[in-house]
Amino acid sequence: MDFLLNIMFWIILAIIFGVAELVIPGAVLIFLAAAGLLVAVCISMGLVDTWISALTLWFISSLVMLIALRGLVTRFAPGDESFSNPDDILDGVAEVVETIGPDENVGRVSFRDITWNAVSDGSEIGKGEKVKIVSRNNITLVVEPARAEDMIDIELGSNH
Repeated sequence: MDFLLNIMFWIILAIIFGVAELVIPGAVLIFLAAAGLLVAVCISMGLVDTWISALTLWFISSLVMLIALRGLVTRFAPGDESFSNPDDILDGVAEVVETIGPDENVGRVSFRDITWNAVSDGSEIGKGEKVKIVSRNNITLVVEPARAEDMIDIELGSNH
């Protein structure tokens, strides 16, 4: 367990957690990275001299930073957009990315850079066509082919 007293181990661990935070957002892994850097600094200053104290410092400092700072970090660096009102997507226009129908066959649409399962009234709607979202059934959108006036509403900015 002597590797836990190696400064490079903690720096590499911090880099791994920092890069992982970019891939898996959530403002958690960044605090594990910061705690790793803190342990590396403490080891280099001679404040930590056993592997048990290094792990204890990492666990406790990670937890304290997570509890104390996560709210602050997420306030200034918010995550992906979410819908506070699930009905916010109704009447929106989406693009079909996987053919919908015929009958009850589920396809996929792209709306606000997110792909959703989608069904129609039973008619087939091909890939690349625009559709209007008429309702939502859990995480599946119910759509119909978009009409010209739906597209005009989008261009005029009167739709979400």
